[in-house]
Amino acid sequence: MSLEQRATTGFPGLDTILDSLRMGDNVVWRTDSVSDYQYFVTPFVNQALADGRQVVYMRFGQHKPLVDETASVIVHQLDAYRGFEPFATRVHNIITETGPGAFYVFDCLSDLLLAWATDAMIGNFFQVTCPYLFELDTIAYFALIRSGHSFNTIAQIRQTTQLLLDIYTCNGQNYVHPMKVWQRHSPTMFLPHLEQDHNFVPIANSYDATNLTNIYQGFADNARRQLDYWDRLFLEAEELVNTPSPQEVQQRMIDQLCRIMIGHDDRMLDLARQFFSLEDLLDIKSRTIGTGYIGGKAVGMLLARNILLRDFEFDWQHYFEPHDSFHIASDIYFSYIVHNGWWKLLMRQKTPDGYFAMAGDLQEKLRHGVFPPEVRAKFQEMLEHFGQYPIIVRSSSLLEDSFGNAFAGKYDSYFCVNQGTPEERYEQFENAVRQIFASTMSEDALAYRRQRGLDQHQEQMALLVQRVSGAYHDHYYFPELAGVGASYNTFVWDRDMDPKAGMLRLVFGLGTRAVDRVEGDYPRIVALDNPLKQPHHGSDDLRRFSQRDVDLLDVNQNSLKTMPLLNLTGHCRDLDLERYAIRNHDLSRRLEERSEKSQEAWLLTFEKLFAQTRFTELMQRMLKSLEDTYRYPVDIEFTVNFANGETPKINLLQCRPLQTRGQDRAVQLPENLDAERIFFTSEGHFMGGNVIQPIRCLIWIDPQEYSNLPLSDKYEVARLVGRLNKRLCDKENNPTLLMGPGRWGTSTPSLGVPVSFSEINNVAALAEVAFSSGGLMPELSFGTHFFQDLVETEIFYLALFPESRYCCINHDFLNGQGNLLEGLMPASSRFRKIVKVIRLDQEMQLMSDVVAQKVVCFR
Repeated sequence: MSLEQRATTGFPGLDTILDSLRMGDNVVWRTDSVSDYQYFVTPFVNQALADGRQVVYMRFGQHKPLVDETASVIVHQLDAYRGFEPFATRVHNIITETGPGAFYVFDCLSDLLLAWATDAMIGNFFQVTCPYLFELDTIAYFALIRSGHSFNTIAQIRQTTQLLLDIYTCNGQNYVHPMKVWQRHSPTMFLPHLEQDHNFVPIANSYDATNLTNIYQGFADNARRQLDYWDRLFLEAEELVNTPSPQEVQQRMIDQLCRIMIGHDDRMLDLARQFFSLEDLLDIKSRTIGTGYIGGKAVGMLLARNILLRDFEFDWQHYFEPHDSFHIASDIYFSYIVHNGWWKLLMRQKTPDGYFAMAGDLQEKLRHGVFPPEVRAKFQEMLEHFGQYPIIVRSSSLLEDSFGNAFAGKYDSYFCVNQGTPEERYEQFENAVRQIFASTMSEDALAYRRQRGLDQHQEQMALLVQRVSGAYHDHYYFPELAGVGASYNTFVWDRDMDPKAGMLRLVFGLGTRAVDRVEGDYPRIVALDNPLKQPHHGSDDLRRFSQRDVDLLDVNQNSLKTMPLLNLTGHCRDLDLERYAIRNHDLSRRLEERSEKSQEAWLLTFEKLFAQTRFTELMQRMLKSLEDTYRYPVDIEFTVNFANGETPKINLLQCRPLQTRGQDRAVQLPENLDAERIFFTSEGHFMGGNVIQPIRCLIWIDPQEYSNLPLSDKYEVARLVGRLNKRLCDKENNPTLLMGPGRWGTSTPSLGVPVSFSEINNVAALAEVAFSSGGLMPELSFGTHFFQDLVETEIFYLALFPESRYCCINHDFLNGQGNLLEGLMPASSRFRKIVKVIRLDQEMQLMSDVVAQKVVCFR
């Protein structure tokens, strides 16, 4: 080996033992004190500087600096408390920018436990950093406190590093014991060595070796040393619970556990410290796989339950379904990436150029990775707990469901019907986990994070695994009721309604039909100050705007299924719909006339539920209690079953802060506007509160022309809208009103324009225009993930019904404007009759008044 490939420790005697350091070496010093590590760092740095080497010091520890700040040493101050990903990413970027041949000194890695509280992530950090340093022919010094880490972490580091050296100090003498020296060997290399006058003499006789071994064993800890720091911390918490301890001591432990398991949002942390006891946190830990945060969705669900259960003025325990959930903690996500060797790809994805460009490749890999054996064993143990009951695996990322960032519908959730052999059921579950991990790299999720300035924030994916609430009916499984609730009702459709009373979006069966926009079907919208009042009128509207299909789990088919209510009642004779539905005599009669067979048909109205039970009273009380505690509007997801009589059993599945807009702002609409100044007016059917929104650009999708397009061209129009959204729309500099027929974001082009949310996220206002002759009708989707997206991105929503006497659109104005589409998108000029892009010479104002339930857009 050439001299250029060799380097010195600064101790010639140690160089002799190790056959010198080699370029590419990572050197881990295992010691009992940082001062012993520094004893070996100082000569290494001094000699490297004397040899003209570039020395880089990574400073992040709580201990005193290891290297004096001089002009010759580059010092990088790192903040480990920002989390594993930002820390590891910053180190990766520093190494990249520094380039080959540098000499590095890292602070003691054991200090990272104070920030991360787990050995696992220290092992992961070393596993992703060490090989990169090796590739660049650097030499790097690291240290570990001997008794501070689990055997698994030490084994992971030993496997990855080139050199592992034990340092002992006893009776004023220093000993160095090489435990691993990669690709080097001598007869005495792996013996302990005593330092004498900067030379290192091997302990060659059995008497001295045995005495030294006894000293080594004295340094060893008890069986706790085999545990991760995380587990040792929770053992301390258990001891505080089981033995008398001062309240302030317990509170300090609560604070510490909340910081490492609940999250870093200050407002959520304050609520957690207030409503989680030490016993609660230990119970959460007992149901957690892995280390790290349990994620925003899990925190919101657990916190909401505890807030209500600590309401001493009301017995919520009587109305709650027992809680049965498990948590897959956030560190599993990065361990999965590290275990499969994708870290460098993740680093490329996190660059500005790679943010979208590399995401597809990483997303595909995330769908097909392998979990470490110890994680697979824990997954299997959890599945054995649930048996063959259906479960749902839900995203619960670090940023999800926090104040200001709901991430509604951005990450996936999967039902596991949980049928088949144990091996088949395990594979179904593991595939669900992989798919949710992959959804972190979806275009919608990435666009959402970037738009909200979160693209460089740590975003680890934790998971919430819940037993599906419900019961078996024949070979189908579903809850009786499910839905979403909001403590503030932005979608009031009558001036006598109180927005502060809250609202529900309610369905029979699984709640997927309540949280998603469904095609040709309508959940029941419930204003909690007047539950029987509906936003439509007459028996024809009642039948048209009601739920006709039910989402359920088909045990025989092992899948999520949508089934017409009529078919379901024919299959499941045990269903009691009296509480939720009225008999549809007209439909029953028509069915009998067609088939000469009697079948009872039902129309879901939920009126008996509202009029004859405490259901709406309970839901309003729940929402108001949570809102009062949060000091902020909230929205929830829930299921309800009446399995054991007349008492509703509520399973509170999710709770998060509800983003609202224009809630407290008063708006005075202009009166006596000249007709030629008005673009449109309407009453009701808008969401977004009281607004005054300037409009400088208008994109109009012609309903008639769109409805005549073939299917493939309807998809192409959606992509064209997405391109215009990126190129033209800007809420600040070019606020744009996007208007189109039927439902934006539908998956069925015959019902509207099938855009993804990332294709409309830059518009200022969004209008769905009814075109009844083409079957293109708006769907007022308050409470859905689509609505959450609109509110969070501050997009004003309205539905226009031109055939109604309460709505008027000035088509003469539209027809008199030029179309900029060909100039902006020449390749899409064939759609100029369908898509009209108008740059307004005179700015328009879009104004709405919630109290008057009126909206107007005028010049």
